[in-house]
Amino acid sequence: MKILVVGSGGREHALAWRLAKGGHELVVAPGNPGIEAVATCVPVAAMDLDGQVRLAIERGVDLVVVGPEAPLCAGLADRLRAAGVPTFGPGADGARLEGSKAFSKQLFARHGIRTAAFRVCGSVADADLAIAELAALAAPARRGVVVKADGLAAGKGVVVADDADQARAAARDMFDGRFGDAGARLVIEQRLGGREVSVMALTDGIRVEILAPAEDHKTLLDGDRGPNTGGMGTVSPAWIDDATLARVRDEVLLPTVAGLASEGVDYRGVLYAGIMIDDAGAPWLLEYNCRFGDPETQPVMARLEGDLGAVLHGAATGELVPGALTWDRRAAVCVVVAAAGYPESPRTGDEVTGLDAGADLTDVIVFHAGTARRGGAVVSAGGRVLGVTAIGDDVGAARVRAYAAVERIGLAGKQFRTDIGARGR
Repeated sequence: MKILVVGSGGREHALAWRLAKGGHELVVAPGNPGIEAVATCVPVAAMDLDGQVRLAIERGVDLVVVGPEAPLCAGLADRLRAAGVPTFGPGADGARLEGSKAFSKQLFARHGIRTAAFRVCGSVADADLAIAELAALAAPARRGVVVKADGLAAGKGVVVADDADQARAAARDMFDGRFGDAGARLVIEQRLGGREVSVMALTDGIRVEILAPAEDHKTLLDGDRGPNTGGMGTVSPAWIDDATLARVRDEVLLPTVAGLASEGVDYRGVLYAGIMIDDAGAPWLLEYNCRFGDPETQPVMARLEGDLGAVLHGAATGELVPGALTWDRRAAVCVVVAAAGYPESPRTGDEVTGLDAGADLTDVIVFHAGTARRGGAVVSAGGRVLGVTAIGDDVGAARVRAYAAVERIGLAGKQFRTDIGARGR
């Protein structure tokens, strides 16, 4: 097939890399310097909806895979389907799962999906009342709450507050415009205990195919400290067992698909669920993203076997055949190399060196997340610059390979966590 992948980050590089291994012809728009090795890159911005539709028609593609959330929320998949192009990615109605935290939490409540107690707040006064109420529901040792911007905030619009004072400060910060219009309305949630896992599933609106689970490392610094980021690294497979994963499917994913369908939403794309597993082993749905995770996609694609293109086309056309994908039994670890100043004010334009040296190591793939070309050099062009991904017989072996590659890569002021994959099983 000829496939158009929309986007320019590490997620899109990983998808293009895996799709190319299936023998498909790849066009990526706009792409990045790393993607150029496996696909034809065309300089059409992801949010240029007219340009993306025009490109898909001109190139005669058999399938479009939309990477980022913003064009999905803006209706790119609707536009492509209206033009007769099979598209993997939900329409704007389904993309509200990520585009509005309030919409998604209210959907969970309507369809009996286990989730934390929450309140939707439109003012500082509302938030103060919600924080006091929800903090009182928490266990004595865990009085904090979670404050979320309702709209899209590039994965950074969440503050897990340790106490009510920190939560109130976070709410005021968001209402004062930290995340622009995304923070005009907030969702305040009870803070849950347990361990988090990322579960991505493909769906054609009826059936689901769960991908290998992953564990993300969201904060900037070792030991899960520092500010929240879009993700500083990931491990796959995660620690979750098959029985608990089956509960996620039966108690979270399938009820979500059925609930959406009952409300007239034909959801064809990825359901990326953030799941908290409590001490009793029960899954709680934290939130959804409406697209492949980043950087979760990188180690998942490194382990995936089978024709991903055919499966995505089946989902896009309502004919998903579960069980067509298999998995490398080994583990994969992705370490994100971030720019100086990330996440608040990342510095761009710094030359990235040692890319070939890193990728030359056995079972290592260096995925480009935020890079550009300047003359003959590759330079940083975003906060998260690279997703250095390695495979090993176990997580420990994969970590050794990934960090060996990171050390070979030069970037002034580079930031990376040294404990990705060190949490244990």
